[in-house]
Amino acid sequence: MIKLNDIDKYVDSKYQRVFILKGVELEVQQGEFLTIMGPSGAGKSTLLNIIGMLDQPSAGEYFFMDEPVHRLRERMKTELHKHHIGFIFQAYHLIDELTVYENIETPLLYKGIKSKERKSMVAEMLDRFNMVAKKDLFPDQLSGGQQQLVGVARAIVGNPKLLLADEPTGNLHSEQGEEIMGVFQKLNEEGMTIIQVTHSEKNAQFGKRIVRIEDGAVVKDSQVVTAQT
Repeated sequence: MIKLNDIDKYVDSKYQRVFILKGVELEVQQGEFLTIMGPSGAGKSTLLNIIGMLDQPSAGEYFFMDEPVHRLRERMKTELHKHHIGFIFQAYHLIDELTVYENIETPLLYKGIKSKERKSMVAEMLDRFNMVAKKDLFPDQLSGGQQQLVGVARAIVGNPKLLLADEPTGNLHSEQGEEIMGVFQKLNEEGMTIIQVTHSEKNAQFGKRIVRIEDGAVVKDSQVVTAQT
């Protein structure tokens, strides 16, 4: 599903080139649940943004579902992202002017899904995350944890083929965090491919494979020995 060949990401200043990612090689099969780990500043979020087509590499090749992303025009990349990828951001990225309901509904509008179907899909998310009573509230009326739950609901409402999650439980208390990881596990069992960035060894155990990054390079790629049940 995903194949990265020799991916670099760098920033050129007047006197030097600073590498954020260097020579990254990565393959992800459909249906995998992969965790990316590493110290702060290692390039984890940058790698996730490149996979999610929110950023582009400075060099190298990226294939997504056999499409050569590195050669595609911006419009085509936007279409691929819109129809196949859900993204959970560490900093929520909710739209302040929209209610909880409208925030969750947004990706379905972009996809052109009909009103009746949208209502049913959003209602299912509100129910799943116990947010029915909060559907008409705005993001600034919610706690950080509640905002993150809305972000998760928005990312998965359209049942994307690929779910990307950047520190998805970073702003949640432990009970909410476990709830989210349980949702991820169930989605993965239903066939959704998931890539998460996390500092949590416990959350990493929910996946099946851990890729460790240091200084912008993959230093270890291993299977999870004891999967969480």
